[in-house]
Order: sequence, then C-alpha cells, then structure tokens
Amino acid sequence: MSEYKIKFYKNLTTRQEPVYTYLMKIGSKDRAKIEKYLEYLRVHQGYLDEPYSKHILGKIRELRVDFFLNRHRVFYFTFIKQSIVLLHAFLKKSDKTPIEEIRKALKNYQEVIKNPQLYE
Repeated sequence: MSEYKIKFYKNLTTRQEPVYTYLMKIGSKDRAKIEKYLEYLRVHQGYLDEPYSKHILGKIRELRVDFFLNRHRVFYFTFIKQSIVLLHAFLKKSDKTPIEEIRKALKNYQEVIKNPQLYE
C-alpha cells in the first residue's frame, strides 16, 4: 500500500497556497506543532478522531492544533490517489468556527474538485 501525501491547495489565479502562507507567518514553535499534527494525519491516512480532527461540512474536516493560547485550525479533505489536500488555515479566536472561514475552505474545495489533475 502506498503512502498518503500532504498537498497544498493552490489558487489558480494568484498561485498562492494559503495554508503554506499561513504556516510561514506564524511562530516556529506553533508551525512545528502543526507540522507534527500534519504528519500524524498523513500516517493515519487522513483520519483522526476528536479532539484532533472534526467534521465540518461534506468531505471537509478541520485539523485542530492548540498551542498555549493559540488555536490553529487547518481545513482539509482526503482526495483521490491518497492525497490529503490542505484547503485553508486560520487562528481561531471564538468558540464557534466563523462561517466566513468555512466558506473560504468550501470555495477552495470546489476549485480542487474542478481541477483534480492538479492534485493527483
């Protein structure tokens, strides 16, 4: 059985990878913890139970990484050919996940579905 791979969603217009950009903007200790969780997610074939991951909408799940007072969230889904596509990331500041953050992830998800060849 081949291994799962982590892939970053890339905006076709701007060529930006929002999750990668997010990771580069945060502190190195926070980034290291998120990367550890991403590796854990990859080894577990894109599925982790709560409290590490939570279903959000359709195939979209949320990786939950808490580091002191910072609550990082990374939206992702498991895609064809054993790919885990990272859609959107943000720093959670309220108890409920803001709908605008879910909308960003959903928009990126829909773009991936329309262009699957880019993520194989």
